[in-house]
Amino acid sequence: MPETPVPQPLLDDDALDRLDDFLESERVDAEALDLIGAHGFLVALAVAPREIDPATWITELFHGEPEFADDAQRREILALFEALRDNAITALDEGLLPELPFELELGDIAPAETPIGDWCAGFMEAVFLDEAAWFEGDEEAAATLLLPFMALSGLFDDEPDMADLANDPMRLEDLVQQLPELVLDLYLHYRVPPEKPKPTPRKKKPAGRGKRRKT
Repeated sequence: MPETPVPQPLLDDDALDRLDDFLESERVDAEALDLIGAHGFLVALAVAPREIDPATWITELFHGEPEFADDAQRREILALFEALRDNAITALDEGLLPELPFELELGDIAPAETPIGDWCAGFMEAVFLDEAAWFEGDEEAAATLLLPFMALSGLFDDEPDMADLANDPMRLEDLVQQLPELVLDLYLHYRVPPEKPKPTPRKKKPAGRGKRRKT
């Protein structure tokens, strides 16, 4: 059996710490995504079926425009977020798994009360930015692929369709452990078009075939 690829970090620890410090600072709205949610948000943008205008996703991530100290800080912070998204695209395009910023285990805790839930909620926030694009074409396949992220996000716990899954700890635990592979599945679904079958070459008739020789 082929070995599961080693998950790839999307940013180094120093870069993640820099983003965490900024998101926790008073320069950012209290309703902005935290680092875990922002990580999920940017990974979803890497997977998304079409590009989102930066002005749109920046406003959503920060819940408005942060009070950057100056243009240099603005460029630095936004460049780090863009690098996280671009690194996710590069890894997924090579069939590699993204490293997620938490342990892949719920430990009998409700997903919404864990970093896993925060990450999946951030992921779904990016889906909401362009929901029509995620579900157009094959709505059933999209719903199936997104179901684990929806279930773990805690955003849909009041919906009847989610009740059975939300009350099944073993199944939720399985979904958590599969999250990196599920991200790759989504990327392949939305970003990698299926290979078209190669046209069958026309067979050439042997010389003289089909013609009667003159006698």
